[in-house]
Amino acid sequence: MKSGGNTNTKLILVHPYIQKQTSSNRLCLLAFVSIFTIAFLLPLLYTTDSTISSKTSSSVSSVVNSVTSSPPSSQLPTTAINALLHYASRSNDSYHMSHGEMKSISDVLRRCPPPCNLLVFGLTHETLLWKSLNHNGRTVYIEENRYYAAYFEEIHPEIEVFDVQYTTKAREARELVSAVKEAARNECRPVQNLLFSDCKLGLNDLPNHVYDVDWDVILVDGPRGDGGDVPGRMSSIFTAAVLARSKKIGGNPRTHVFVHDYYRDVERLCGDEFLCRENLVESNDMLAHYVLERMNKNSTQFCCDRKKRSVSAIALSKTVG
Repeated sequence: MKSGGNTNTKLILVHPYIQKQTSSNRLCLLAFVSIFTIAFLLPLLYTTDSTISSKTSSSVSSVVNSVTSSPPSSQLPTTAINALLHYASRSNDSYHMSHGEMKSISDVLRRCPPPCNLLVFGLTHETLLWKSLNHNGRTVYIEENRYYAAYFEEIHPEIEVFDVQYTTKAREARELVSAVKEAARNECRPVQNLLFSDCKLGLNDLPNHVYDVDWDVILVDGPRGDGGDVPGRMSSIFTAAVLARSKKIGGNPRTHVFVHDYYRDVERLCGDEFLCRENLVESNDMLAHYVLERMNKNSTQFCCDRKKRSVSAIALSKTVG
């Protein structure tokens, strides 16, 4: 044993348990604080989220109710309509309508209850105009030239156009009108589904849904009909007359029918026989405006009194509804 050196040396033992115990206590304290914080925040977050969700739902419901309760605007602004009519009437195209003629049709479309159903016979200079004026409504075109119909639909995919093959000639007009009058109690009745018609002047090869629509306004501006050997407008006028009188019960019972080029013999003859003078509310050499009422399904004649022009028809021209 050594005898020199420091005889007061102290031995310090550090037990590992003391260090573990201190670390464990800190972990317990941290866990307790975390649990307390979470327990405090959860109700607060839930309440806030519920409040936000409630407000958001309320706002969305308010917007939806506002949109659904208020019908969408179905008309262009008056300034836009006037501009369209102005520029369309000043076109360099030789076959365009005058401003007055277009305005007569435009005025009816503006009063038409939305959504308005417009049927037009013929693709013309005004085709895009009618589509624009019947804003948010349905506009369908019937064209005699299948190639032009396909071309027009390709460059204007928003246009709904169907081609139809006319089997009559303008020079046959009087003969055909006489035959229809004789068959007015049978296949050429004023009220019928033309899809199943055998009438010589009835167009029965259009898409099925065309016959199911209640048309509010019909414009006859086709086929061309500007010669004896081309299709006249006998079939389009007769078809317009039957569609107007065959409307379903419960909807709008009236239909406005416009016939363009009214100065021509075929247009005037078929207008008198199928659309009827008592329904004529306005006319000049270029445009005739008729207002037709829905008829009873057992009706067997188109016109009531060809010699008397009904005063009530004039009043009907002031409203579509």
